[in-house]
Amino acid sequence: MRSVRDFTAGVGFFLQGFGWVARNGRWWLFGLIPALIAFALYAGVLIYLGTNAMGVAEFLTPFADSWSWRELFRTLVGIALFGGGVVLAVLTFAALTLAIGEPFYEKLSAAVDVLETEHEQPWWRTLPRSIRDSLVTLFYVLLFTIPLFFLGFVPVVGQTVVPVLGALVSGFFLTVELTTLALERRGMARKQRFALLRANKASALGFGVAVFLLFLVPFIAVIAMPAAVAGAAMLVRERVAPGGGTGADGRPAQLR
Repeated sequence: MRSVRDFTAGVGFFLQGFGWVARNGRWWLFGLIPALIAFALYAGVLIYLGTNAMGVAEFLTPFADSWSWRELFRTLVGIALFGGGVVLAVLTFAALTLAIGEPFYEKLSAAVDVLETEHEQPWWRTLPRSIRDSLVTLFYVLLFTIPLFFLGFVPVVGQTVVPVLGALVSGFFLTVELTTLALERRGMARKQRFALLRANKASALGFGVAVFLLFLVPFIAVIAMPAAVAGAAMLVRERVAPGGGTGADGRPAQLR
């Protein structure tokens, strides 16, 4: 029961993020700028992939030239390629948007989650580390999602169990990305951030799954991105690392 309550609380933090940006409209508009840039990039790539999926499928399956059902097979491959592209776009949208708009979202996160003492560095110094951490996170995402992608072709399991597992995996790693700003302001490195989120797994999953499902809807991801950043800051402040911040020695004040 506690896990269910924590999962529900995680969803609630995302809704609270919407409430915060709705009350602070200028921050919402402020956070839309990098999200719109990232959306335009992804839209261009997905449109290209959608219009050329059959050609890519044909290129990847020369062994099927002699099959009588090659057109059906390549159509399925093309659909799978486009579907995989959409899922990958959803999984990486937050990371790319945060990288593009780091100075925007740092200010938004700080406005939501005010700390007495924080580990602050100029954004041009933190950007390379953020990109590296996002690539590491993407590696772990692919480690889970690639096997799930192929399991998706298994009858019954692929249409029932796999989508649920995919949403849980994707949701957790979206939470990893979105809480980075608030946890870095507490002086926490990537391994420490992962440890904290694993210790609060149900809340992290509730928050991330809600974000993931909403991000599947075209253009809603752009509108929801500032709310996701705000909600992640609230999740960290109230559930993951309450009373956090850094001490005089620069170490996190709370690690649990």
